[in-house]
Amino acid sequence: MSNRTAQFAAVYAVLTASHEVADYWVQQDKDAVAKGRPGMEGRMACARHVASYTATQALALAAADRRLGLGLDWRRAATGLAVSAVTHYVADRSAGRWQEQGTSTWMVRLARRCGHAPWLAKDSGAGPLMDQAWHKGWIAVAAAVAAGGVR
Repeated sequence: MSNRTAQFAAVYAVLTASHEVADYWVQQDKDAVAKGRPGMEGRMACARHVASYTATQALALAAADRRLGLGLDWRRAATGLAVSAVTHYVADRSAGRWQEQGTSTWMVRLARRCGHAPWLAKDSGAGPLMDQAWHKGWIAVAAAVAAGGVR
């Protein structure tokens, strides 16, 4: 196993675990409730959440790098964290809006275009599951970037 492969595995594990902590322990309830709302209120709540989310991931990654001796390049790590942050913001703007009709959000429209409109309409849990799948997929990309696997 190469050093880069081990770095990727460790970074993915750290970013995934810290994602869970940031989304469910660190996030403030007021932001969780408001982050999907249209307008400035929703954008600001989502931005606050993503700031605390990114700080949580950065602290966890720094601790793992130091404790495990991962030897991460911090420019790559910062770029990976940015990928995680931007994609997290994009998804979380749809919070509470997955069953909306009409134009809704970019993520809701994408889900419909991918054929998930029936699932979203009949299952209130579909949107949150799609949200988490989106996050975890992008965390894998962020980990590859941070570990130097994407140039």
